[in-house]
Amino acid sequence: MAQTAHKAQISYKLLSIHVKGLEHFTENQVIEASGLRLGQFAGEEEFKEAARKLGETGLFTQLNYSYKYSTDGCNLELQVAENDKLIPVVFDNFVWFSDQELVGLLRARVPLFEGQVPSGGNLTDQIADVLGSILDQRKIAGRVQYMASSSRDDEIAAYDYKLIMHPVVVRNMDFPGAAAEEITALLAAAKPLSGQDYLRTKMRIQEQFNLLPVYHARGYLKAQFDEAQAKVAEDGAQTLVDVSFPVKSGEKYQLTDIQFGGNSVFPAEKLRELIHLKSGETANSVQLEDDLQQLHKLYGTKGYLFAHAEAVPTMDDAAATVRYQINVIENEMYRMGELSIDGVPTENANKMIAQWQMKKGDPYDNSYPQRFFSIMYRDFGLRGSYDVVPKEAIDRQQKTVNMALHFVPRG
Repeated sequence: MAQTAHKAQISYKLLSIHVKGLEHFTENQVIEASGLRLGQFAGEEEFKEAARKLGETGLFTQLNYSYKYSTDGCNLELQVAENDKLIPVVFDNFVWFSDQELVGLLRARVPLFEGQVPSGGNLTDQIADVLGSILDQRKIAGRVQYMASSSRDDEIAAYDYKLIMHPVVVRNMDFPGAAAEEITALLAAAKPLSGQDYLRTKMRIQEQFNLLPVYHARGYLKAQFDEAQAKVAEDGAQTLVDVSFPVKSGEKYQLTDIQFGGNSVFPAEKLRELIHLKSGETANSVQLEDDLQQLHKLYGTKGYLFAHAEAVPTMDDAAATVRYQINVIENEMYRMGELSIDGVPTENANKMIAQWQMKKGDPYDNSYPQRFFSIMYRDFGLRGSYDVVPKEAIDRQQKTVNMALHFVPRG
């Protein structure tokens, strides 16, 4: 609100503060975060400072103020629009606190923090500073650092806060909810974590890529791990934690059928030879994924370098059965382009080129170079030993593959 220079210097007793436009935050939260309080004497400068302080958090996309004054004092009104694009915060290795406890401690000093932050503004820095103060009070050495983690589409998925310069190390692991027959496999899958730094984000990756496959290989296709829980076992110069991975296995599924679609280069019977799963057996989805990689390799021998397949399950939860539809996307065929050889005498290179049976224009077989190298040293009379570095140059426009063979003498 524009004021004359004289009025801008006048202070008024704040009789009321109201905030309009709120959808999520409470009026008290905003007032507390503004630094203003009822009964204080404030004027234009204090109102500007309060608006600046709120605006710099990044939590508001619009922020204005107006006030009315009388001989008794001043009534202030803030008009805001909240930023609804907020991002979760992850406390990666603050193992001395539960999330609920930590959010409570933070809110006591950062009134507008409720577990999420905007991508811009200084709220992320405020949280880091307050976390540092909380740790100092608990006499926990280290420094707080945060960074944005991205989702698959490169958008910010979370802000990960972690304590650095203070080792938090995994000691033991257990798996609440797991049956006795799975414990040995789970311990083996998680063994590389023992003695490693504890990070909640690392535990999530471990669950997804190492622990879940233990269940998927046994037909528990809907198995789920809850958030890993760390409990402090020993504290000192380093902190040792025991980590629990709670799991719900769900039903064990059996395979009823596998059908193929989208394939024309190879008949379904040929593709089925690569699939180990049989009807009536446990639905081992890990084995199925491995088999689909072999299918990809098969297509590569016929020039379909970017062929891939996706197994789409249809589950009958009542019967605990599953059928798979394997959809094959063959894409375009690639042909052999130019062959070049360097690092050996021209005479030897020419002999190799003459023996190279995959000629220009032939469908490119990406398994051929390895088979060719297995006989090359006997056939071409090279003196000395070489390491061969093959390099494929794929031309997506021409749908060709140029092959360069680089020979490097062994030391």
